[in-house]
Amino acid sequence: MNPPDLRLIVITDSRHAGSRGIVDTVRAALAGGAPAIQLRDKDATPRQLAELARTLLPMTRAARALLFVNDRLDIALTSDADGVHLGPDDIPLSAARALAPAPFLIGCSADDPARARALERQGASYIGCGAVFGTATKDVGGERIGIARLEEVVRAVTIPVIAIGGVNATNIGVVAPTGAAGAAVVSAVMAAPQPRAATAGLLRGWEVGRLGG
Repeated sequence: MNPPDLRLIVITDSRHAGSRGIVDTVRAALAGGAPAIQLRDKDATPRQLAELARTLLPMTRAARALLFVNDRLDIALTSDADGVHLGPDDIPLSAARALAPAPFLIGCSADDPARARALERQGASYIGCGAVFGTATKDVGGERIGIARLEEVVRAVTIPVIAIGGVNATNIGVVAPTGAAGAAVVSAVMAAPQPRAATAGLLRGWEVGRLGG
């Protein structure tokens, strides 16, 4: 099986999308080449989230992109999504893996090398590491782990590590040489005036950084 393309995970946010809405913003991001979408909407009810997942899945399939659901393993499984991203307060990884064996993808958050190694042993498919540059999207107490810590986590595991937190077009090129498999963004696409162009620009920035120039 080919490794999943996680160069850029676009995380949805209804507040940043505004009147344009999540569906139209995701459609534009996919047109810009987004290889993965993570459905995250803290304001949605479980029913609304499930409906959104069912709406987005044909779009991601047509674009040959991955669809993850944030937090809700049940919705990810019933909607036939490609994976789920679990936070520290969600269902334990071991239980999730028992319910959804590979190739279903399970991402977990960690900014500590030891924690990342433990999650890899328990069956995590990838690690979301941050907040690298800080973020206003989630309350992380002003945390900024920086590039050096990201590199430590990358070296600690063999599974993909995804940088998250404040990643945008101006700094994604700095992330790429760390060995991370990709970056996850929220406002850099969801709040962009032109999400398609923003997505394409982020992917170009990633490739330039990865090639060292």
